[in-house]
Amino acid sequence: MNANPTRRQFVKTVAGGLATLSFTDNMLADKSSKKPPNLLFVFPDQMRGQALGFMNEDPVITPNLDKFAVQSLVLTEAVSNYPVCSPFRAMLMTGRLPHANKVLSNCNSNSAPFGCELQESDRCWSDCLKDRGYSLGYIGKWHLDAPHKPYVKCENNRPNFAWNEWCPPNRRHGFDFWYSYGTYDYHFTPMYWATDSTRDKPIKIKQWGPEHEADLATKYIRNEGGRYRKPSKPFALVISMNPPHTPYHLVPKKYVDMYEGKTYKDLINRPNVNKEDDTPGGKLARKHIKNYFAMVTGVDDQFGRVLKALKEEGLEKNTIVVFTSDHGNCLGSHEHPTKNVHYEESMRVPFLVRWPGKIEPRRDDLLISTPDIYPTLLDLMGYAEDTPKQVDGVSRASIFLTGKGKRPTSQLYMWVPVGKPAWGRRGIRTHRYTLMISKTEGKSTEYTLHDNAGDPYQLKNIASEKPDVVKELTGELEKRLRKNNDPWLA
Repeated sequence: MNANPTRRQFVKTVAGGLATLSFTDNMLADKSSKKPPNLLFVFPDQMRGQALGFMNEDPVITPNLDKFAVQSLVLTEAVSNYPVCSPFRAMLMTGRLPHANKVLSNCNSNSAPFGCELQESDRCWSDCLKDRGYSLGYIGKWHLDAPHKPYVKCENNRPNFAWNEWCPPNRRHGFDFWYSYGTYDYHFTPMYWATDSTRDKPIKIKQWGPEHEADLATKYIRNEGGRYRKPSKPFALVISMNPPHTPYHLVPKKYVDMYEGKTYKDLINRPNVNKEDDTPGGKLARKHIKNYFAMVTGVDDQFGRVLKALKEEGLEKNTIVVFTSDHGNCLGSHEHPTKNVHYEESMRVPFLVRWPGKIEPRRDDLLISTPDIYPTLLDLMGYAEDTPKQVDGVSRASIFLTGKGKRPTSQLYMWVPVGKPAWGRRGIRTHRYTLMISKTEGKSTEYTLHDNAGDPYQLKNIASEKPDVVKELTGELEKRLRKNNDPWLA
């Protein structure tokens, strides 16, 4: 189903012909008489799409997101096309696929020699909003800069290998309020660089990261004395929380206590996890499932605090709020520890968007992809003409607003080994199937096909049983890759 009856009733009231028009064309926003909308974009790291209480999949406690979902468009089939941190973030910021934006793997010292970082020359959606007069804030994890020697002195970096890096002002793509870091996984003692911080003087904090970031986001929203943004200007604020990313034990006890009395037998309900046998995936899941869910509950709690501040300041009605994640987390499903694979637990992410009076609350199975977020946001905000022609994503604003519009039939999946752009995995995900093709030097090409309708936990590879489906989906995949000049085709 593409929508529920509520949306169908809403659509009947909309003038015909909107399906093929952009937001700016259909004049659902009158920029001459209304204030430009604000944007609040929240995305925790490694929160899978199943970890939402209202979805009735994972037995996770998310009261704020459950309430928010009732007020929002919920995209139940949203994915991270390259489900790992830096590639998602680069696609989000640029609207371009990895071979175009050069972020072909995580930004660290191994990938740095290959130029793996967000390009200063790329025009991000934040650059567009900056030119439109917006105040822009970024709080939390960035992970889009290549570490360089001498490496920043911190626990995540070692003398010969580095993850974390400072982002200089010229690489911040319009964000004038900055409180961020590259990647740093000590959730109880996080570190940040503020707007005016120098590379050698990060700020160390003794507070759970999401809580600290929600504190600052609340201050940004309240903007007492105009200290955080220009009060006369619209704003766009990004909050990028690290949890529920590893290490899972770094979570406040009060959130763990909310699962008191629950054992792994109560919490692991996915049959693609080996709950009892002594396998690496099974042991991982049994050890960490409660803390992972507790982290999700903690993120939910802090998200609720930010929404409360938005409402109290009278900004709720004119602010587009998006909640999503950079990728999911297998946590033992298919014996896989985390992400970066084609499985549903890795690819599927939450995607909820609220704009009171503009976007009808409902569920929709739109096959949205990461690069689509950029042009969709600009289109919703009234700036469709600002989207650069080289953006790979397609605006889905018409579908967000009316339920009508051209719908994609599939979503791309990819993984690229460091320094080998023509190798790795590519795949295609439709409403029914996931096809993954793996090419490794010196090995035969491997095909994996899952029927997600008949086998939702992807327990069986049916590639050999469905050659016609493999052929059809391979053709669709190759068509997509040719369009984006992916060297994997060679």
